[in-house]
Amino acid sequence: MIKQKTTQSSVFLFVATLLISYLLPLSSFVLHSQTAEELQAKIDSRNTDITNLQAEIKNYEKQIVDLDSKASSLSNTIKSLDLNRKKIETNIAIIEDKIATKNDEIKLISSKITVKEGSIADNQRSVRQTFINIQEIDDRSIPEILLSSQSLAGAWNSLEELSILEKGLQDNIVALGQAKAGLESDKKATQKAKADLLALNAQLTDQRAVVLSTVNDQKALLKATNRSESTYKNILASKKAQEAALQAEISNYEQSLHLLINPSQIPHTGSGILSWPLENIFITQYFGNTSFATANPQIYNGKGHTGVDFRASIGTPVKAALGGVVVGVANTDAIRGCYSYGRWIMVKHDNGLSTLYSHLSLQIVKVGESVNTGEVIGYSGNTGYSTGPHLHFGVYATQGVQIKLFTNSINCKGATIPIADYSAYLNPLSYL
Repeated sequence: MIKQKTTQSSVFLFVATLLISYLLPLSSFVLHSQTAEELQAKIDSRNTDITNLQAEIKNYEKQIVDLDSKASSLSNTIKSLDLNRKKIETNIAIIEDKIATKNDEIKLISSKITVKEGSIADNQRSVRQTFINIQEIDDRSIPEILLSSQSLAGAWNSLEELSILEKGLQDNIVALGQAKAGLESDKKATQKAKADLLALNAQLTDQRAVVLSTVNDQKALLKATNRSESTYKNILASKKAQEAALQAEISNYEQSLHLLINPSQIPHTGSGILSWPLENIFITQYFGNTSFATANPQIYNGKGHTGVDFRASIGTPVKAALGGVVVGVANTDAIRGCYSYGRWIMVKHDNGLSTLYSHLSLQIVKVGESVNTGEVIGYSGNTGYSTGPHLHFGVYATQGVQIKLFTNSINCKGATIPIADYSAYLNPLSYL
């Protein structure tokens, strides 16, 4: 009878311990659920805000495209800049909301991991206790088990129930371990997304700096023109004349180059070896003797358009079309009266090609820096000689292009500009 009471007490304590081990995680889960609901409510609210802000951006984009289709004027230029500024600031608000959302998601997943870890630990303790109780039973002889139980069936049921309980807890631990692994994987994915968003936030901060800088430039233009549309038109005409004079100088240099281009060192056309330099593609002028180039022979000197122009509002991220090394970064606008490529970047690739990105508002790479395909290297703008915001994208046979410092130029003395043998200009669409 004494042994029977002792065994019953042991079983009672074990069951009590087991119940406590289940109740503790349950109370933790109730507290967690309240926190999870609050976090989820914040996430849902921010997602609604993001949707509304994205609708605003689409509206700004439509207005910008409508303005770009109109004739260039001082008032339209200022309106376009204001719309770009609003668009980028709205983008920044979206990214800030996304970053905050990802932070809440990480908190939510982390709290779930903590709960699961606690449950695993509690179940492990329960399993250990189960083993102890089974061992206690195994250490006794069959007569002792029979004497300590009310009946043979009771003794057998006691042993079987403990074995079943132990297996159930083992299965539960495996399941919880798998759940924990899944949650940790989710947490890593969310942390990566957060890092991506932080990088995008830095990109948008650059864009805002671009727009504010451009607005300041336009304020200076307003001051120079005294808000007169006719004076603005005169300035544009002067830019056109100075650009034509520079192109004549460049043409003289290029005619004297006579660099030999080895076709075997250039990729085959149609290879698709280059990636598009912008996320959204809309071509505004093609390569060669386009209608615009033909209508402006004084600018293109009969060569035709030397690249492809893409529509790109100010601050649009510009990406490297292929991995390579940056061999040129300059700004012809730094020389007063020098209207050429404005802010430009040239990247040399290992396959015999070099690519040019010009009329930028901001460059974020330096000469000698290696870049990867698709990496953002700058932001589109309206610098240099440009009739409106766009990206001029040029492709050259590397053998036939040079980056020249103009030392005797009339309008561009001190400017650094890429020049090439006529045969080195390649149609970008042949490689995109």
